[in-house]
Amino acid sequence: MDCTIRLPLRWLPAALLVLAWPVAAGGPQGFRLDPVHTRVLVALDHAGYSTALGTVSGSTGLVAFDPADWSSARVDVRVPLERIDFGDEDWNAAARRILGAASWPQARFISDRVVPVDATRAQACGTLYMHGARQPLCLDVRFNQARREPLPPFRDKAGFTATASLDRLAFGIDDWKSLVGTQVELRIEAEALRDDAALAELQARSR
Repeated sequence: MDCTIRLPLRWLPAALLVLAWPVAAGGPQGFRLDPVHTRVLVALDHAGYSTALGTVSGSTGLVAFDPADWSSARVDVRVPLERIDFGDEDWNAAARRILGAASWPQARFISDRVVPVDATRAQACGTLYMHGARQPLCLDVRFNQARREPLPPFRDKAGFTATASLDRLAFGIDDWKSLVGTQVELRIEAEALRDDAALAELQARSR
């Protein structure tokens, strides 16, 4: 079976431009999360039997980023907790109830500093707002790449992977302590589209 992707000839000039689009130097650029290609993985102990894995799709947010200067990066992300999915409707309903998603449908992370580790890694620290509480949180972030998408509409995009660990008890999420672990591991796979307006929004929020 021939699985070759064939582009119409009218797209060829644009396709030839997709040779690595580097983020231009001279300060951070604005990006807006692509909710279709951004997902949060949640992992926690299930009564010692296994590690339960859930995902949340549809996150939105803003990123300011300059790979030449990680310290200028900023993040403001919202995660729709009502969309958490453990692959089973009963699990999903229980998770939403434990998270209080009816009253607090979103978790929000706002960074206040980004500390470079090396050329592709940094620690983004800030505040996580969840379940009516707020706690400090640091994300270990890896910059994957920034380039133009290889298929139409050929948008400029950056990709990141982030991990973190939190104690749900610190947020007042204390149901089922004997059955569901209190330590929660997070992994975020994020793609963000270049958007100059996103940078202006982030700057306005920080004033």
